[in-house]
Amino acid sequence: MKILFATGNKNKIAEAGTLFGELGYDVEGLLVNGNRPNFIEPQCNSLMEVALSKIIQARAMIKNSDLEGCAILVEDSGIFIDSIENFPGVFSSFIFETIGLSGILKLLENSQDRGAEYRCVTILDWNGKIYHSNGICKGKLGKKEVGTSGFGYDPIFIPHEGKGRTFSEMTEIEKSSISHRSNSLRGLLTYLQHPSK
Repeated sequence: MKILFATGNKNKIAEAGTLFGELGYDVEGLLVNGNRPNFIEPQCNSLMEVALSKIIQARAMIKNSDLEGCAILVEDSGIFIDSIENFPGVFSSFIFETIGLSGILKLLENSQDRGAEYRCVTILDWNGKIYHSNGICKGKLGKKEVGTSGFGYDPIFIPHEGKGRTFSEMTEIEKSSISHRSNSLRGLLTYLQHPSK
């Protein structure tokens, strides 16, 4: 089965491809007329609402096309800072583009509580059924950017299971073993292993 991942992020496609590939599934990025999908995200406080909106939009994009019978995968994720309730949360991409990592570090410069967690919701639309899964990776935010790999908040996020390293200091394999997205994707794998459920 071919799974079309509706995202423009090649890192996310590669991560999903590695996990689903173990079961023999092929993951490709969704292209509509040669372009990555451009979603209109609803203004809400729920990752699930955003992900559901993406799946509806993705299905509409491929209606009556050769891709209509393919499985569609979407995800929405964000980082949640313990000391600032639900921030930046569903607005993580917007905040990253607006104030960047330096802005986040500035907000927390006098804070003793640097706890944070990445959260992810993944949804698979397969054979007319909707499956969803959640993933969390707990950690804290460092006081400076460290590392050169990854993307987004990875240079300042230090997962509890990372031996003091940021996501950006890890290899893709190391990050994938503990990340919020991988945890969520693994939840979807159970449906693919047992499709009759």
